[in-house]
Amino acid sequence: MYERRIETYEEFWPFYVREHSDPTNRKLHFVGTTGSIVFLTLAVLRRKPTHILHALLAGYGGAWIGHFAFQKNKPATFKYPLWSLYSDFRMYGKILTGQMDEEVRRAMEQAEREAASQAASTQESPAAETRPQDLN
Repeated sequence: MYERRIETYEEFWPFYVREHSDPTNRKLHFVGTTGSIVFLTLAVLRRKPTHILHALLAGYGGAWIGHFAFQKNKPATFKYPLWSLYSDFRMYGKILTGQMDEEVRRAMEQAEREAASQAASTQESPAAETRPQDLN
């Protein structure tokens, strides 16, 4: 199945939110991102570059477990690495401020409306009508 490439961040964000609709997936992202922040801070404060590797393992480890084991999808990082990184921190902020559940609800409703609209437009496509004079 062909999947249209997302061209703008405004299109990407609702897609990203839907890809993180599972609460356990979001929690694992939050824990992983927190670990990444801690390890990056330690890397700077202690001047230990090996903590950068620990930061990557914490962030990606939590996220990938969340996607593969709970959300049952492939992380958006594979197709949209920079937008995904930015969105991870945007989601982190929304979780901290208690806004992420509402963001998920809106994104899921938007997807339902788009699917219904697409289904309706598919049903409204004019089918080739056969007229009696065409049968001769």
